[in-house]
Amino acid sequence: MHHTPLANRRSVLKLLTASAAPLILPSRLFGADAPSNKITVGCIGVGWQGAGNLDSFLALDDCRVVAICDVDEAHLKAAVDKVNARYGNQDCKGYKDFRELIAREDIDAVAISTPDHWHSIPAIAAANAGKDIFCEKPLSHKLSEGIAMVDAVAKNKRIWQTGSWQRSVGSFRWAAQLVQNGYLGKVTRVEVGLPSGHSDFGGTGKDKPDGPVPSGVDYDLWTGPAKMMPFNPCRFHKNWRWNYNTGGGQLMDWIGHHCDIAHWGLANPEFGCGPDDAVGPLEVSAKAEFPDPNSVWNTATKFRVDCKYPNNIEVIISGGHPDIQGGAKWIGPNGWVSVDRGKFTASNVEWIREVQALEKKGELKIQLYKSPGHFREFIDSIKSRKRTLTPVEIAHRSQTPGHLGHIASVTGRTLKWDAAKQEIIGDAEASKMMQPEMREPWKL
Repeated sequence: MHHTPLANRRSVLKLLTASAAPLILPSRLFGADAPSNKITVGCIGVGWQGAGNLDSFLALDDCRVVAICDVDEAHLKAAVDKVNARYGNQDCKGYKDFRELIAREDIDAVAISTPDHWHSIPAIAAANAGKDIFCEKPLSHKLSEGIAMVDAVAKNKRIWQTGSWQRSVGSFRWAAQLVQNGYLGKVTRVEVGLPSGHSDFGGTGKDKPDGPVPSGVDYDLWTGPAKMMPFNPCRFHKNWRWNYNTGGGQLMDWIGHHCDIAHWGLANPEFGCGPDDAVGPLEVSAKAEFPDPNSVWNTATKFRVDCKYPNNIEVIISGGHPDIQGGAKWIGPNGWVSVDRGKFTASNVEWIREVQALEKKGELKIQLYKSPGHFREFIDSIKSRKRTLTPVEIAHRSQTPGHLGHIASVTGRTLKWDAAKQEIIGDAEASKMMQPEMREPWKL
């Protein structure tokens, strides 16, 4: 009898499985700790957030990180060494080019923790290659990239988890349940408070001159589809988010967190906003304060986005305006509910105790899924093929008001949005701003 090598056996079984479910061979064949029994993961981007995401995957016994990709040799080596130390072998392979990692047939899922401008291309490539995907927020650098990502994931029937981990935290779930279960009555207004200004995460400041590319960094590949600019340490690691060539400032850095939670609370169909993956605005207007466009850090330092949602719900997204507090706050005729990291309160605190007690008994009319943890849930969903808490379509809807708000603030016009067609109505200039201008040879 001919024996197929284990690596080939994986790819053959994947091809034969109509559902494209990940391969998990019985432990009795190879031992309970054999890699064949675990969800295999490749991590693309292992800098700041990516290093934390890698740690989360390494903490799970039923997944195995088998590959790392990063354009910075220092990041790449540190991550590969960490993985091999965790497993006590030298099996983890390092790559500079994400395409080589995605081409591996023995990888079930990829985790994309790159700068914003590098989300869409590897995500779509991974979906087309049959990989399940964990990807950081915001979903995309430009709005049309998000549309393409949603389409690719749907076409290939992939499991997707966005790094909007707040949905996996009790306080945010309880807040959304209070709102969805009608404690406030019909919601009339939602306030979403985001940070403002710039935060020097990289410790570089914003005024250093252009300089040489650090040793071991492939800057051409790091720039990828973005416009090629001279290397500047102030718009590189961590601080890339403060330049519109690669990031979206505080608005887009946080929209995938707090607007995501705001949408979660509005997802009761009785509110007239549609289901969770179809909540979104009808009209968007915005004002923002920008540095000089040629500044190293040129993203908006202060902004206010006013959105009209279906059923006359007003949603305000703000950064730098003290009348809007941080996090998400829903307001209705019966009172209000507010939640932020480390803060959860309501106009009637008895509601909080009640919703917690009813959830424990399983007696809430609308009971939201209680996540076992964001990474744990992703691996579980890969096995079960059940939708995650933060699938790609929800991430896209969560970021949409931010993208539209930026476009509205630049054009100075109120935008009308067709959520069904995913189109700006009657404004060709604004519509063009939805599209990425990708540097050759990169394209969606």
